[in-house]
Amino acid sequence: MSQTRLTEHLFNLKFAAKELQRNSKRCDKEEKAEKTKVKKAIQKGNVEVARIHAENAIRQKNQSINLLRMSARVDAVAARVQTAVTMNQVTKSMAGVVKSMDATLKSMNLEKNQVDTLMHEMADEAGLDLTMELPQSQTGSLAATVASSEQARLSCTSLP
Repeated sequence: MSQTRLTEHLFNLKFAAKELQRNSKRCDKEEKAEKTKVKKAIQKGNVEVARIHAENAIRQKNQSINLLRMSARVDAVAARVQTAVTMNQVTKSMAGVVKSMDATLKSMNLEKNQVDTLMHEMADEAGLDLTMELPQSQTGSLAATVASSEQARLSCTSLP
């Protein structure tokens, strides 16, 4: 499902939950009105009318509770959809990051290959064999020496 459709469904779910809550409050108000009618009917001595209004009040109270229960369930579904929307956004962001990192790693490998090529060229000029692996501490100093000699050679050739 597309991101916009998920977002649209999320909006509709939240709207439905709010609508259910409003309907629940409306039922509460109607229940109170029915209770008032029960009191008035009892005061007038109409027991049968009071009983009808009491049944209506009970029905409105049950309806209110059911609407609140349904609203809570819809809210739970909306929360799950919100999580799905967020996860989709994070997934897309991570995909972009991975692509960028992949490009960066490729360029780093290219730079490493260029360094290796330069080191082999310098070793060939100096008559050294680089097929043996140098200890890590010597590699840094050798690279610095080669780089400084290369820099000196370039600066000499660029002078008029």
